Amino acid sequence: MNTPLVMTVIGPDRPGLVDSVASLVEEHGGNWLESRMCHLGGQFAGLLQVEIPEAKREALQASLMDLGAGTLEIVIHESGLDSDDKCAEVAIVEIVGQDRPGIVRHISHAFVSKEVNVEELSTTRYSAPMSGETLFEARARVCLPGSCDPDTLREELESIAADLQVDFSYEAVPT
Repeated sequence: MNTPLVMTVIGPDRPGLVDSVASLVEEHGGNWLESRMCHLGGQFAGLLQVEIPEAKREALQASLMDLGAGTLEIVIHESGLDSDDKCAEVAIVEIVGQDRPGIVRHISHAFVSKEVNVEELSTTRYSAPMSGETLFEARARVCLPGSCDPDTLREELESIAADLQVDFSYEAVPT
């Protein structure tokens, strides 16, 4: 029987780090299912889900801890069920505007007030092509429960976007 695991790997970035982790997963009979990895603030930051035979789980964990000894922080958890089953609607929300403190807090507060779960969030800052001002861009995949009216959420997010003077888009995704 295979066990799904979710892992985080954080530490100094170096060539071959992903290959080292992937090799250990394969050596222990595991299957790499899904991942998000990036160079962030001078560090390698990875989040991945693998499937491993239950009998080899402890050996994989030990090998990963040996790999990271002294340089990497590796956290391993058994993964749960996918939350898409609990979503009445899945949506992609995007925001782009002049960077300022508080944008993520305002938007995330609107989500939590409606019991919306943020399943994936990516943000970045960059210079605008013509003006050079710093722009902030956020993209979130969210899961709306049956108790959340999508039109009401959209109206609240539009109001926040207007107050913050940012561009906003909301797109329902087929589940």
